[in-house]
Amino acid sequence: MIAADRKTLTPVQRRQLITSPAGWIACGFGSGLVPKAQGTAGSLVAILPWLWMRHLPLPTYALVVAIVFVIGIWACQVAGRQLGVDDHRALVIDEFVGQWIALVPAVLAPWWTVLAGFVLFRLFDVGKPWPIAWLDRRLKGGLGVMVDDVVAGIFAAVALGLLARTIGVPLPWR
Repeated sequence: MIAADRKTLTPVQRRQLITSPAGWIACGFGSGLVPKAQGTAGSLVAILPWLWMRHLPLPTYALVVAIVFVIGIWACQVAGRQLGVDDHRALVIDEFVGQWIALVPAVLAPWWTVLAGFVLFRLFDVGKPWPIAWLDRRLKGGLGVMVDDVVAGIFAAVALGLLARTIGVPLPWR
C-alpha cells in the first residue's frame, strides 16, 4: 500500500488526498504532493498566504494560526488514517503553521528577514533539536504531526527575533 519509508504515494493515495477536504488541507493544498522535499515545498507555499496575513493585527494573525493549527490536527488525523501512516511526508499543513509562526518577527521587517525566517524554520524542522525530536517521537496522530512544527516555528521565531533586534530591525511587538 505505502512504502515503509513514508516517502511515496500510490496513485490511489494521491487521488484520496486531493479529492477529500481533509486530504487537500493536510497536503497543503497540493504542495505536499511534489516528488521530493515536500516539507520545503509546503514551507515555500506557506509564504503566499503569509504575504496577506502579515498585514493583520498581531492578535488576528495569532487567531488565524490557531484556527489553521486546529483544522490541521483534524485534517492530518483523517488523511493519516486514509494513508495508513501517521506522519507521511505529503502532509505539510504543519509546515504552513510552523512557517507562519517563524515569520512573526518578519511582519514589519525587510524582505531578507522572510528568507532568514524560512531558512531558520527549515533548519529547526529538519534538524529537530530537543524537544522537537522528542515530541516528534512521542506524539502521534494529527496532534503529533502539527506540534513539532509549532515548536520548530517558535525556535525559528526566537532566533529571527534575536537576529533582527541585534541589527536594529523593527519588530511587530515594539
